[in-house]
Amino acid sequence: MDKKIYELSELIDKDLAENIYTKEEKFKLAEKYKSCIPENAMVLAQANPISGNIKYNALKAKKWIEWAEILGIKTIVFPEAFLMGIPFGDYLLKFPVIVEECCEWMNALAQLTRNTKVIIGFVESNNSDKNKKYYNSIAVLANGKIEKTVKKSLLLNHAELNDCRYFESSPIDSENRITTASNKKAGIIIGEDTENNFVFCDKNLSPVDTVETIIKEQHPDFLINCSASVTRTKKEQLKHNMLSSAAIKFHTPIVYVNQVGSSDCLSFDGASRVYDADGQLIYRAKSYEEQFFIIDIFDNEGQIYPLPKGLEKALNLQKEFSLNYEPDLERTYKTIIQSIRDYFKKTGFKRACLGLSGGLDSTVCAVLLADAIGKENVFGISMPSKITSLESKNDAKELAENLGISFLEVPIKEIYDVIREKFNNLFSQMEKNWNFRYKQSYTNDNIQARTRATILWGIANEFEKCLPIATSDKSEAYMGYATINGDMSGGYAPIADVTKTKLFALAKWMNKNREQKNSIPQSIIDKRPGAELAINPKTGKPLLAEEALMPYEFLDEIIWRVENLNQSINDMINIEFLYEKTEPVSKEQKLEWLEKFFHRMAAAGYKWSILPPAPIVDEHSINSAEYHQPIISSGINYKKTHLEDKIALIND
Repeated sequence: MDKKIYELSELIDKDLAENIYTKEEKFKLAEKYKSCIPENAMVLAQANPISGNIKYNALKAKKWIEWAEILGIKTIVFPEAFLMGIPFGDYLLKFPVIVEECCEWMNALAQLTRNTKVIIGFVESNNSDKNKKYYNSIAVLANGKIEKTVKKSLLLNHAELNDCRYFESSPIDSENRITTASNKKAGIIIGEDTENNFVFCDKNLSPVDTVETIIKEQHPDFLINCSASVTRTKKEQLKHNMLSSAAIKFHTPIVYVNQVGSSDCLSFDGASRVYDADGQLIYRAKSYEEQFFIIDIFDNEGQIYPLPKGLEKALNLQKEFSLNYEPDLERTYKTIIQSIRDYFKKTGFKRACLGLSGGLDSTVCAVLLADAIGKENVFGISMPSKITSLESKNDAKELAENLGISFLEVPIKEIYDVIREKFNNLFSQMEKNWNFRYKQSYTNDNIQARTRATILWGIANEFEKCLPIATSDKSEAYMGYATINGDMSGGYAPIADVTKTKLFALAKWMNKNREQKNSIPQSIIDKRPGAELAINPKTGKPLLAEEALMPYEFLDEIIWRVENLNQSINDMINIEFLYEKTEPVSKEQKLEWLEKFFHRMAAAGYKWSILPPAPIVDEHSINSAEYHQPIISSGINYKKTHLEDKIALIND
């Protein structure tokens, strides 16, 4: 592929983002580059839609289609369900007019097409008397009309992207899946069609392999996969090996077009690509960026943009717990940055305020926010109590200065004292009627946390388009080690799917790899985490998190084993943890930690249910966009007992 093509792609990307060219200038640019565009060129439209905002998505598609027409490129391919926008929402069920609008906008887009064929995802009505009202479909637009629609057969049943909730599955009509694209015979596959490869996958979603059916019955020259694939830990490993395996198995090239951008909790990483008939990667678009990516399916000299650093090394890693997060840190950073940026842009917010405690969690959040929405749009508030150490106050101030964000210190001692006095009077009066008062409570701790949240929400109420930030991490969320309407309170929670040990690694990584190096004071990275809400009676110093919980290296491995291996106490008690390889742990102590984890996890469900939107980063998550569990199920027993004990209890 001529290198000038990539120069052209960069210029078009800039125009699509900033509208820098007039129509006349676009035609002049096309004339300049037309000679280097191959006859079989195709555009992979790696674009960022907004869920439910069909007008926005249609007008975005219009700009991309117009460029393809001006350049004389024969085919442009958009991601799955692009016109409706993924993820889908229950607005599909409640407001049928939205789907009617989607179909009308699709017809309007079809009017644009002249010499360029457009392959684009949308939602269409199911006019039969079958169960579901809609189909997740691909439209093929050409010569001013909708040439055909291809309906998705293999539907997802994941919590995050639940096709089955909204759509009817369509029988595989292999002939209808064929179209001419860039002078070649192409078979259209949608989303997870490649995930039903009987050779690659141990468990299959359907008894019919969609890809195999199309290949055997229609013999296309290549396949086009319109997709919307969420980024997660090890997702690139799955995606690369699965697509390569399918290309090898059927000896057929695969063009894979992926969505980019974020929607609430889900983030899509782009990296659209092409594999040749031998399963070799011959093209790959940028990660985490919109791109008008021009390819030639049968030219093996294509551009392969790099993945986030470390991911290439992780393509064949085995599934095991490790504290070496290096292969996933840049992906984690870019996922959260994209998530924050899109959440603010798509909801209309511009500014963020957060409490800066001088601890790791708020520090990492502040850095991510400054990078995502600009340092001028971030305000850090230090809210020390009488327990807050001088070191923490100084660390918060130094961090703000290093980042260049706005900063104020607002002591909360006076507010705390007033509330505590009011509470003392109130509780004394209540005791005359109720004799159920705790001998020890978390009231003092929570007054501090909730006072801080009240201040942040007050700022958000007073200053235009400002959102307060919740700074809890994943380790704390699992243990319920956070205060409802306190540090859990906010409009967005950037690190709620990142464990504490990974946060330490991410902080070190950002200090080395951000343009503004060493912004995080080393004292924050070296500090043992603690909320500074209570005094440990044994030490006389502020209670540390690990004193209240357990070592984070041990805790985070429990989380990993729960999420990735579905293990219980019985499974874990006899397995050597990574922490145990360097630190002696008695079986009694290990059992105590395990029981504490599962007890606190069971009781934390109601806190998970009100956690603000947060980007999903890990392979699995307790984010409400993915994980659903009744709050009243806190009585679940995660430890298997003997049958004899059960019989004895029943007979008692």
